[in-house]
Amino acid sequence: MIGVTRKILFVSAALLVVVTLSVVPEPPEAVPKAAPEPPVDAPAVVPADEPIKVGWHLLASLNYRTGKPGEELAELDGKVVKVPGFAVPLEDWASSVTEFLLVPYVGACIHTPPPPPNQLIYIEMEKDKWAFLNGWNPVWVEGLLKIEMTKSVYGYVGFTITGKRVYPYEY
Repeated sequence: MIGVTRKILFVSAALLVVVTLSVVPEPPEAVPKAAPEPPVDAPAVVPADEPIKVGWHLLASLNYRTGKPGEELAELDGKVVKVPGFAVPLEDWASSVTEFLLVPYVGACIHTPPPPPNQLIYIEMEKDKWAFLNGWNPVWVEGLLKIEMTKSVYGYVGFTITGKRVYPYEY
């Protein structure tokens, strides 16, 4: 009886393997892939009326000792850009401002020592425009980028953006 049970189990297992291997799944339908967005640090060819996305890795190519930008960064001088970051009001607890600093990470501010100049952007809004800031939430800043080392009471700043628009960063 034990020999018969083993034979039945062996035959059942063999049949299960054969049936499993004989079932060929249908190939999945081809799903068109969305074109990947270029990384934030890579200036892409964009329509003339759209700002160029610029990330902090590219901004870090500014040599803050000499004030010389990297080649790719230098091409953005005088262009309308879009930079993500965290706003640091220059007036304590201000929520609507005409000028502020943009930094790459939350908590960076003008305390001693301040971040290096290639991690600070001075934002001055266009005439009659205000930026409405919401605490420590990240923002996008769109405006005209000027690469210039500037000394202020807050330390050295590597960039200035004349702000056209400030709005919440969406994940």
